[in-house]
Amino acid sequence: MKMSEIIKAILFGIVEGITEWLPVSSTGHMIILDELIKLNVSKEFLEVFLVVIQLGAILAVVMLYWNQLFPFSFKKGEDTIRKDVFSMWFKVIAACIPAAVVGILFDDQINELFYNYQTVATALIVFGILFIVIENKNQTKKARITSIAQITYRDAMLVGLFQLIAAIFPGTSRSGATILGGILIGLSRTTAAEFTFFLAVPVMAGASLLKILKFGLAFSGAEMMILLVGMAVSFVVSVLVIKFLMNYIRKHDFKIFGWYRIVLGILVILFFTFR
Repeated sequence: MKMSEIIKAILFGIVEGITEWLPVSSTGHMIILDELIKLNVSKEFLEVFLVVIQLGAILAVVMLYWNQLFPFSFKKGEDTIRKDVFSMWFKVIAACIPAAVVGILFDDQINELFYNYQTVATALIVFGILFIVIENKNQTKKARITSIAQITYRDAMLVGLFQLIAAIFPGTSRSGATILGGILIGLSRTTAAEFTFFLAVPVMAGASLLKILKFGLAFSGAEMMILLVGMAVSFVVSVLVIKFLMNYIRKHDFKIFGWYRIVLGILVILFFTFR
């Protein structure tokens, strides 16, 4: 395996770590990056790589939010089972059901129909406009929900429906759709972002497992190295990006990401039209 393939895997890991958590569509960026720096791998492995590389990003969430995600306590004077954390996980699972069902039943059809630059560019622009419109509309509104504990099952299911949109239409951005949905139903920006992070854990883990099972476990040594490098880099970058995003949205809104999405969508159209 050439060193250039490792460098490419590092670049993919950097882009994944940045774009998975910012509401700008990791899929859209990955499609463009794949056009610019082709990995010298089979089409089947590339599909697995672009999904499984997200596991590194998941581990970043698990590490940063371990105290909020782990439902057991071993400290003296505290309950062994943290019921509030279990309650949160049940809500996360409820929110994931729509996307999980559609992903399991229609994964191949969705890839065939919608994984193209036209869909990605359209989703980037449409959701970019929505971010700007909704943030302008909500400037004077006070958030109804300011913590994860206040989220009801109804709220979780509604956010899950927005996640379903992202599961079907690449370029929507899973984090973008769920954050936007959360804000629409009354979640504060920080709460919507945190719930989006937590939703990512079962969604990405499930998607990765599904891709690995379809591919089989017959990875070559070179393929395994590319996967591990991409995951490791996406983990490190994700830690930095999640910390940045949470600090940013405490003082700013998401409109800048909306404008970025619109510009990127236009660039995607121009790139593929005139290449």
